[in-house]
Amino acid sequence: MKPIRRILVPTDFGECSAPAVRLAAMLAERLQAELVLLHVVQDLTLALPDAVMPTPVPSPDLAEMIESAKQGLVNLIRTEQLEHLQPQTEIRVGSPVAEIVAAAKDLQADLLCIGTHGRTGLAHLLLGSQAERILREAPCPVLTVKPSTC
Repeated sequence: MKPIRRILVPTDFGECSAPAVRLAAMLAERLQAELVLLHVVQDLTLALPDAVMPTPVPSPDLAEMIESAKQGLVNLIRTEQLEHLQPQTEIRVGSPVAEIVAAAKDLQADLLCIGTHGRTGLAHLLLGSQAERILREAPCPVLTVKPSTC
């Protein structure tokens, strides 16, 4: 088995991704691996087709969203007390699943640690499962963390 040297953990800064960040940090510390925190900024212009919109929908400025993501990662590192691990931070723009999988490839992650919402039934059917799609497409092992509160 390949040693784990780099752990990638995507975060949306929500309560469902926090346990995955904590577990990834613990593993990184114990395995003396590099920790990489990833946030994907969804470009809303890709998600909102303006041809069907009766009036233009104001969308947040992408540069502001990226700057906010940078600050969010800084705050996450401070809040979770990860400074001693000197985590690398990565911000990507696009579809979360595609960007997480691409980041795992580009950064040559040995392990991907992702939080799940744990949806079942109709919610899972209607909303789909990003974690499930990542599991199928990831180039490395994926550790899913289901928090008890989500």
